[in-house]
Amino acid sequence: MADPYDLIVIGSGPGGYVCAIRASQLGLKTAIVEKRATFGGTCLNVGCIPSKALLHASELYEEAGHGFGRMGIKASPELDLKRMLAFKDEGVKGNVDGVAFLVKKNKIDAFHGTGRILKAGRVEVTAQGGEKQVIEARAIVIATGSDVARLPGIEIDEQQIVSSTGALSFPTVPERLFVVGAGVIGLELGSVWRRLGSSVTVVEFLDRILPGMDGDVAKTLERIYSKQGLTFRLGTKVVGVQRGEGGLEVALEPSQGGTQDRVDVDAVLVSIGRVPFTDGLGLDDVGVVRDAKGRITVNGQFETNVTGIYAIGDVIAGPMLAHKAEDEGVAVAEILAGQAGHVNHDVIPNVIYTSPEVASVGKTEEELKAAGVGYNVGKFPFLANGRAKVNKTTDGFVKVLADAVTDRILGVHIIGANASELIAEAAVIMEFGGSAEDLARTCHAHPTLSEAVKEAALSVAKRAIHM
Repeated sequence: MADPYDLIVIGSGPGGYVCAIRASQLGLKTAIVEKRATFGGTCLNVGCIPSKALLHASELYEEAGHGFGRMGIKASPELDLKRMLAFKDEGVKGNVDGVAFLVKKNKIDAFHGTGRILKAGRVEVTAQGGEKQVIEARAIVIATGSDVARLPGIEIDEQQIVSSTGALSFPTVPERLFVVGAGVIGLELGSVWRRLGSSVTVVEFLDRILPGMDGDVAKTLERIYSKQGLTFRLGTKVVGVQRGEGGLEVALEPSQGGTQDRVDVDAVLVSIGRVPFTDGLGLDDVGVVRDAKGRITVNGQFETNVTGIYAIGDVIAGPMLAHKAEDEGVAVAEILAGQAGHVNHDVIPNVIYTSPEVASVGKTEEELKAAGVGYNVGKFPFLANGRAKVNKTTDGFVKVLADAVTDRILGVHIIGANASELIAEAAVIMEFGGSAEDLARTCHAHPTLSEAVKEAALSVAKRAIHM
């Protein structure tokens, strides 16, 4: 057996590889265990990165066909789906190769295989060919991420009935795509195939899209998406899916019960959420406690009930977001090195990469009302922003929620072009406890979309200039 490590990280997704790199930077002898042949986990291989490539490419395809003309550019785009999928795959390869370079550069020992915890400080790695080896360390970090949630009785074959993984690689554009779940993944991938030619229907058990998001934002988005061509069936549940010679038949009924009806489709995307992935880790054998949702229970230092075993990212409570996992990975590495690692879970941005983009950080109005917190609202539409008007990207708004007494910013919600980038300044000012007044008095370059953020902050005190 090799000399023991200071740290073994199981999983090389954004949380895992970032944790390993930070630990190595701090002088810890580090190993990483990854079951895939490539690093990066779900995010880089079959999640965040490939989906963003298809979102980007499909948006340009639609813009070329429907938006270029108004700018005086004549174009008649033709879809080459095989090449578009290759473009996606090239982006994935560039990212996973980059992580492999970083692992090597930081002198992290990589073990490709499935990791199983034998006891605190000891991990068995089983390679794809069945060979086993045991490695030891002072600490173990579980960063195995999440898996797709499944509907009982509906088998995902990644051909006709797909998860987000299969929806990244349809060989042809489905004529009729049925999306189960009006959450982030369903709306992003549904919008991709709608732009490429699919007739897309999105069914949601609840009576609204994007559960958990600010209600004002969700209502606006539903109108925008409907105008773009997505069809919504809300307050509806999927009872079953039958395969036939001509495609699939989906059985539906109202969420509260009622008369069933059936819809013929060519493909079904099941996107009802994700669940922690802890299969095969041996957690029960070593006594690691999990909650009712299967999430690993940790304390404020990310340590489980078993001394020396830690967990981060999607396997613990909190939003299943890559950047949340990254920050937790940095924090636990610093804690193991004797530093004061910390994550402010109240300031974790959330983004939907549709067109327009959606981004939020902090509390929603519904959460503030439920908590009995007094607040003021400042809202500014992109329709009144000079850069958005000239670029013809006027859909959406910025909304700032500030404490009614202290003026401290409690939440920011943005619908609009480049919202994923604009949300960063909101996160920064919230991290430092800034007020709406602070944001309103910060000079923003003109003409930029970011001026809408400033105007929304001004609007909290009813003094927006351009509205």
